[in-house]
Amino acid sequence: MSPEEPYVVGVDFGTLSGRAVVVRVSDGAELGTAVHEYAHAVIDEQLPGTGPRLPPDWALQVPADYREVLKTAVPAATAAAGIDPAQVIGIATDFTACTMVPCLADGTPLNEVDGLADRPHAYVKLWKHHAAQPQADRINELARERGETWLPRYGGLISSEWEFAKALQMFDEDRAVYDRMEHWVEAADWIVWQLCGRYVRNACTAGYKGILQDGRYPSTDFLEQLAPGFEGFVADKLEHPIGQLGSAAGRLTAEASAWTGLPEGIAVAVGNVDAHVTAPAAQAVDPGQMVAIMGTSTCHVMSADALREVPGMCGVVDGGIIAGRWGYEAGQSGVGDIFGWFVDNAVPPSYHEAAAAAGESLHEHLTRLAASQAVAQHGLVALDWHSGNRSVLVDHELSGLIVGQTLATRAEDGYRALLEATAFGTRVIVETFASSGVPVKELIIAGGLAQNALLMQIYADVTRLPLSIIDSEQGPALGSAIHAAVAAGAYPDVPTAAKSMGKVRRGVHLPDEERAKAYDQLFEVYLELHDYFGRQTRLMRKLKKIRRTAVEEAR
Repeated sequence: MSPEEPYVVGVDFGTLSGRAVVVRVSDGAELGTAVHEYAHAVIDEQLPGTGPRLPPDWALQVPADYREVLKTAVPAATAAAGIDPAQVIGIATDFTACTMVPCLADGTPLNEVDGLADRPHAYVKLWKHHAAQPQADRINELARERGETWLPRYGGLISSEWEFAKALQMFDEDRAVYDRMEHWVEAADWIVWQLCGRYVRNACTAGYKGILQDGRYPSTDFLEQLAPGFEGFVADKLEHPIGQLGSAAGRLTAEASAWTGLPEGIAVAVGNVDAHVTAPAAQAVDPGQMVAIMGTSTCHVMSADALREVPGMCGVVDGGIIAGRWGYEAGQSGVGDIFGWFVDNAVPPSYHEAAAAAGESLHEHLTRLAASQAVAQHGLVALDWHSGNRSVLVDHELSGLIVGQTLATRAEDGYRALLEATAFGTRVIVETFASSGVPVKELIIAGGLAQNALLMQIYADVTRLPLSIIDSEQGPALGSAIHAAVAAGAYPDVPTAAKSMGKVRRGVHLPDEERAKAYDQLFEVYLELHDYFGRQTRLMRKLKKIRRTAVEEAR
């Protein structure tokens, strides 16, 4: 390695862990990586220690876990790379979204404030916290009644996962904590604040999750009508100067330098979202290239030259992914989570024994068995709504379903049906975009699920799109490293950096027309189920309500 060679560090904060990667600026080579698991993982049953039990659909985290990633994963990645830390010129981070940190004016999270550690609303609300669905319903209903012009920019529906619904839930349920909060901060921005000592709100989450359109948030009149006393939310808790993607939010502080082992004063890039930051890492900066970041959930992002209103999209933001282009986002709330749930809860002991004997994981074993089947051989169709539906229905009161089970149904049948269901969900998104004037020509896959060849071929066959694969196991972290290089001045802009530092393998999985025709038949059934349970009946919502009541009475 040349002693003059500059490097950057990208840090990806996921649902269960944070991972750091050291990247060479000249060509994007990944020289060292390290992962740190969050000590508290996802808090969805009970607060740490002797804290109270949580109601259904809650998902919280502890922000101190994020700091530990900076203190452990970053130095470890630098050591693994075998470089002199003095050669690092910038650091950038990305985060799950919408993940919100309620904090004081100096950035102290409320759960670290004396007397608030036993208050659930004082903790980070993770992206998959879905308990704010009633608040999201109120926001959507009022926005439709008033004809708010920002609503179509989000496909006609604001999600319970986003900033306003989660804040409104806090306002409704714990006014004391809400009043104590001075900043309602995306975790993507909070971690940057920890690094550089400056709070800069990134343009990506502000637009996609914070309803910032054309330089304006929802009006005080709207907020007051939504909930008396809530009219000051934007001005008092949310609004803050916006930083553009690829810009420097500030410089690494002495304290953060001690945590990370990186030089004090290097560039700290404006925060970003794990999905959106991955697009440049996959060299997907042109119209027609949709990136699906597939992990516990899937986020679909793409850029286009034109502004269109796509029903059920998560949002469209000017410069939300690449400066000068409209960035579109859609998503599926559960993908890898669903496969994990099935393996953990629906596989007989005999399969565990067979997998162990074959030296396979249960996922590998079920995938091998499912791969031997012809399309539709299992006779099943599933709905991939175990974590609700993010796009295009935007309803987290929906739930999972498998139709067609008989006494002959086996574990591999159900497993394959769930794989296919997620592909059908992506096809709904792709076709909705296309019918709205935003055609998808190439599907680029990032994330750990790209390693499952059966799943990837199913996606190619179901969507009839060529599938490319990002040539990196750390797509978001690589994307963050690209932004770090731009923030440090090594490249003039993100697209230019992406050409040198991004990595992708084109056309790895191509659609097979015969299998695609067979999937068309199953997709017709999927659409019937999708529209019936998602649009025509409230049965799933009714079940959720019954469950909540039963859980509360049992506590």
